[in-house]
Formats: sequence, structure tokens, C-alpha cells
Amino acid sequence: MTGSDQPDRAVPDEVHTSDGGAQEPSLGEMQLAERSSLRRVEGLSTELADITEVEQRQLRLERVVLVGVWTEGTAAQAETSMAELAALAETAGSTVLEALIQRRDRPDASTYIGSGKAAELREVVMATGADTVICDGELSPAQLTSLEKIVQVKVVDRTALILDIFAQHATSREGKAQVSLAQMEYMLPRLRGWGESMSRQAGGRAGSNGGVGLRGPGETKIETDRRRIRSRMAKLRREIAHMKNARDVKRHRRHTTGVPSVAIVGYTNAGKSSILNALTGAGVLVQNALFATLDPTTRRTVLDDGREAVLTDTVGFVRHLPTQLVEAFRSTLEEVAGADLLMHVVDGSDEFPLEQIRAVNEVIADVLRGAGADAPPELLVVNKIDAADPVELTRLRGVLDGAHFVSAHTGEGIAELRAHLTERLPGPGVRVDVLVPYSRGDLVARIHAEGTVDSERHSAEGTAVGAEVPRALAAALAPYTMGGAQGG
Repeated sequence: MTGSDQPDRAVPDEVHTSDGGAQEPSLGEMQLAERSSLRRVEGLSTELADITEVEQRQLRLERVVLVGVWTEGTAAQAETSMAELAALAETAGSTVLEALIQRRDRPDASTYIGSGKAAELREVVMATGADTVICDGELSPAQLTSLEKIVQVKVVDRTALILDIFAQHATSREGKAQVSLAQMEYMLPRLRGWGESMSRQAGGRAGSNGGVGLRGPGETKIETDRRRIRSRMAKLRREIAHMKNARDVKRHRRHTTGVPSVAIVGYTNAGKSSILNALTGAGVLVQNALFATLDPTTRRTVLDDGREAVLTDTVGFVRHLPTQLVEAFRSTLEEVAGADLLMHVVDGSDEFPLEQIRAVNEVIADVLRGAGADAPPELLVVNKIDAADPVELTRLRGVLDGAHFVSAHTGEGIAELRAHLTERLPGPGVRVDVLVPYSRGDLVARIHAEGTVDSERHSAEGTAVGAEVPRALAAALAPYTMGGAQGG
């Protein structure tokens, strides 16, 4: 789900240690190297020279002009939204040439920016040599078609851009299936063609002289494509549901062991993966880019009191996150609903951190409604304080009561955050006093790993232990109870 506060850098083939040896690069480093190894080739124009013959166009972004409609908020907020769109475009592999904002009460129903401004946009496209226009909003199929006819280059909206980034970065089977489903849901109402490209009918033998009973209109090409897409979408939904079952089994197994879970959520590029690495030493992919993490990563860590906890790094959110993505990623986002604690990471160096918090809270509320679950307790963590403006940090400390201020890059505040996690996460829950025979040393090891030990002494019969343990472990220890087990 996320980037970090660290700049991009080349990844070495091997990492040399202080004693002169070499160790294998981490999984995150290998993923970053793989992602950086393939670059877009300049000069492959996607301009629609003859749109009457276009049947299928893939999202191939190169030299782009950004355009947005400013309907509310301040000028600084509008410019920040455009800067975020530029970062999204660059993450997708584009070169941003120009950015334009128009002040309107509402987007134009026909061309998004109005016919006059669309003509001006065409002039900017011709002057800069751009081959794509990216709009800062979700356009209707009619708006896309109308604007494309005027500017004579490909037009892409914010939703399609984010979907393209997800498609590039998904690595797991589940992530790829979720992104494919989201893209198809977006594409289905937007299938379109020009001239006869999508209206050709395949009756009989493609409408030729196929003999008696074999002639007829049949399906148009667009109808055939829609039917195939719906069939593929149904298959993907079944696959995702099957993967969800496997994820639910793993989540249930974690809950029965009594290991507390923390879901790390937040805006994209807030540094969630860096926080996970700082707390667990996970070595997951860290990159100063939007949506660097798409596949949830779960890692164990040992709390200050010796208990274990699991932390899950989830996909980052963004303003106006496409509805299709929220629906498609609902199974992985349900890690949020099942967590004992939400760690909400905020980018303290962002110009509008409170807007980020609001956007994330909206998505979380939507996910919890869909899961029919109550919101878990939340811990607000303001990251990147080493890069934040001191005046803004002072203001945030006053506004965000109870928040923890840390820097995953320098390590400042991480120890205090770990200590607070130890206090906030629930204890194992069942009090036991048992005498475990020496032949069952495995149970004693589990008590230390999964529970909180109050007393321990050794005798001729075995090890006497007083502790709080998970309910599943308490059941396994029941035959060795001395003073009985009772709920804690």
C-alpha cells in the first residue's frame, strides 16, 4: 500500500557487511530493482491519427498534459490536487509537460471543461507535442468521447490512471485478480468505437453467404466484447472469493492463537512500509512513490513485554480512490475490520495532512460498512517529522491530541511507539496456573511465546507456571491445571 520518506536510489546486486562479507539483498530491494529495470521507450506516439479505425486502445502514457476543474476549496488546495495528479502520472511512467486548472461551479456535462476551454486545450496539446490528456476527475463515457474528439489525442481520467498504476505494481495472484476486476468494471460502460469499428455484425459466417439458416445480424462486435468481459468478471469474482476464504482461515487462525493484530493504514506514500520495517525489520519494498505497496504484507514482532503481535501493511489510500478499487480490494482491506488496533499513518511533511486523514477515514468507514463491523481502536502516527515544517508540526501537535510523532527514516520516536503498542494491544485473556511435565516442554515454550508469564518454578514433577494465555492455549493446558482456569 505505500511509499516511504526515503528517496529513490540504485539497488546493489549484493550488500556488503562490515566484516567484508556479502549478504543477499532483501525481498524489498529485489522488488525495487525489478520495478526499476523496465523503462518506457520515448517516441512511441499514441496520438489518434485516425480514430475511425480504433477498436481497442491500451493505456500507454508518455507525454501528457494535465487538466483539472477547480470547483471548491482554496487555490492552494487545487494546486496540491494537480501536484498529486502529476505524481500519479509520473508513477505510471509519464512525462508531464503542462498542467491547467479551470475555475468552474461544476464540471461541464459535455466536455468536462467546456467547449471553449477544450479548444484552448487542443492548442496547448499541439504546442507541447503531448499525446495524452489526463483529467483530474472521473469522466463519463460521453465526456471522454466528446473531449477526445476536440483535442484529437487520447484522454484519460484520474480513475483510469490509478487503475493503470495498480496494474503495473500488483505482484501477487490475488492482487492481479483484484486489479483486473476493477479495470473491467471501469471499462465495461466505456467500450466505444468510431465509424464501423465496433458495429460490425457477425451473423452466420461473419455475415457472409453462410447458407440457409446461417445468415442474420448476430452480435455486434461491442456486444461480443461486453459479453466476454462480463464472463471474465464473473470468473474473477469466483477466484477472489476463493482467495478470500483462504485469507479468512489465516486470520481466524491468528485470532484463535490470541496474537494481537495491528493494521497499518494511511494515505499513499505516508511511509507505512517504512514504519513496518522500523518496527519488525521486515525488509519490505520501500519506495518514494505513490502506491508502492499493493499486496498486504503481514509480519510478526515481539513487544516490549515479550508478547508477539502481527502488523499488516495495507494498500494506501488517495483522494477520490476509485469505487471499483475499493470494491475489488475489499477482501484484503477487511484486514482493517479484523484488527485489534488501527495504526493510521499520516505524512507530517504534506501540505494538507488533515485532508489526508479525512480521505483515509472515508475509505475506512466504507470498508467497515461493507464488512458490517465496528471500527477498531485507532492510533494516529504522524511520520516524516524529520522532513516536516516545525511550525506545522507544532500546529499538528495541538490539533491531533494523542498522536505519536515519529520518523521511520531516522528512528526518532519509534521506541516510544513500540512501548505504546505494548500498552494498547489486548492481553492474552485467560489466567492459568499449571504444572507442565518436563516431557511437554513445547507447551512451556508456547506459554512464553503467546502469553504473559507471572511466575515460574521448577520441581520434581515438572514446571509450575502462572500466566495469562490465549483461550486456545488454555484449552491445551487444561489437563495440567493446578488452580483451575478462569477468564481474564
